[in-house]
Amino acid sequence: MYGSQNQGGGSRSNNLVVPQANAALQQLKMEAAQELGVTIPQDGYYGNYTSRETGSLGGYITKRLVQIAEQQLSGRS
Repeated sequence: MYGSQNQGGGSRSNNLVVPQANAALQQLKMEAAQELGVTIPQDGYYGNYTSRETGSLGGYITKRLVQIAEQQLSGRS
């Protein structure tokens, strides 16, 4: 079926460059969702969420990852 592989928990097209970072990224996702008041779906299906909800979550995670990288590059912890 057209496009069905990425819906409802099918195969993912975004593979981690560093698979060991998965736990830290999941923790960051949970923290971001809690701060933004977005509930993470237990089954991993985001189809019932608005673009605003998923976009704000993704934007927040990206912002935090950039902050972490900037801190590491500047030598701060």
